Amino acid sequence: MKTFKKVYIEITSVCNLACTFCPPTERKANFIKLDAFTAVLDQIKPHTNHIYLHVKGEPLLHPKLDELLDAAHDRGFKVNITTNGTLINKAKPKLLGKPAIRQMNFSLHSFDGHIGSTDRERYLSDIFSFVREVVAFNVLVSFRLWNLQRDEATIAERRRNRETLELLEREFGLDYKIEEKVVPGGGIKVAERIYLNQDHEFDWPSLQAPEDEGKGFCHALRSHSAILVDGTVVPCCLDGEGVINLGNVHQTSFSDIVEGERANRLIDGFSRREAVEELCRKCGYRKRFGM
Repeated sequence: MKTFKKVYIEITSVCNLACTFCPPTERKANFIKLDAFTAVLDQIKPHTNHIYLHVKGEPLLHPKLDELLDAAHDRGFKVNITTNGTLINKAKPKLLGKPAIRQMNFSLHSFDGHIGSTDRERYLSDIFSFVREVVAFNVLVSFRLWNLQRDEATIAERRRNRETLELLEREFGLDYKIEEKVVPGGGIKVAERIYLNQDHEFDWPSLQAPEDEGKGFCHALRSHSAILVDGTVVPCCLDGEGVINLGNVHQTSFSDIVEGERANRLIDGFSRREAVEELCRKCGYRKRFGM
């Protein structure tokens, strides 16, 4: 039986922002129901103890997030939540003290990625206030700035990032500029249990993107898999449209799906460093692991 470091469970396909770096899903707006969520948890339990509550969508929008976290804890799962952070005040009562939560990831690049964002200082102040409380429950926190440009960034882009980094430096009393320490793809510890990670912006794979020779490697279905809000199983969290539909957990067991012919064909292909799926041939992420 395949075991995974993590399984992504999308609890909603809805987001409250429209970020330039994140193409909107064409799938139906949906929120997972508690009974469907628990059924998914029971199916994946033999495969992993760690779940991430996103693929697309903003998980803090889910009206029963606290009940989902309780259900995960009852079954022994550790939960990572990735959020844009804009709803953190409203969601705080559903998050604080929940023993299932292992880590909170804040996508700070969402602020500049969303055209309508205003008041950076207030946005970060609300997040910092929550972080000060949640780390007392031994939760890890990762601030993410995944908006570095591979070519020379514009003056405006550098200035926006500097404003965010300056507020981080002030909040955590850093006596250095973060740019002097962090490297793309890496992170630094800014306080106990609190980290900052910077990386280049990545392009979501799309069937409309150009296709290359398809060489490379990916950890999809080796270290992780993902389940969309309607139960569709996909190889990884970058298949936000369910293009590589391996099956649906409401019709076929998760175990049978990840051991199925299409899943194994994908894995065997990457063992040869070949992308056998069209979407994988149009995804640049596999190039991070060598050609």
